[in-house]
Amino acid sequence: MGKKIATVLTNGFEDSEYTEPAKAYKEAGHEVVVIGKEKGETITGEHGAKVTADASIADVKPDDFDALFIPGGFSPDQLRADDRFVAFTKAFMDADKGVFAICHGPQLLITADTLKGRHATGYKSIVQDLKNAGANFSDEEVVVCSNLVTSRTPDDIPAFNRESLKVLEKVTA
Repeated sequence: MGKKIATVLTNGFEDSEYTEPAKAYKEAGHEVVVIGKEKGETITGEHGAKVTADASIADVKPDDFDALFIPGGFSPDQLRADDRFVAFTKAFMDADKGVFAICHGPQLLITADTLKGRHATGYKSIVQDLKNAGANFSDEEVVVCSNLVTSRTPDDIPAFNRESLKVLEKVTA
């Protein structure tokens, strides 16, 4: 049975880090729900991709979803300034639900203070932030720590998708 994946997104996301995993999740039978600041808003990626928000962060609850997907780019850095997105992210980590963060995506996990003792990776510019947050950093294409899947760059998307889909198979609704 397909899982319901919350995807937090705002302007400036890295196009391929949203579009390619979202396509892989949908092709595997999962539902991808884009959560923005306002339902129906058009969210634009760094390279012009346009996505419509299915829901507002004000109208969703972590309990309604099986997993959380955090694409990279400038989006996670903007979202972590909004306490609603930080609390939403923290709830997934606290409940040990599937959490998939690529590139700058782990910035939301850092702000939510959920990486202490966890194994993770991320984009080169946030490595020190990950370490300061207590993560055990590895410079690998994909790092899986229980239900947390992290990757570094768009080049890592195939491995990120593969491991995220494995976690989704294990997640019980």
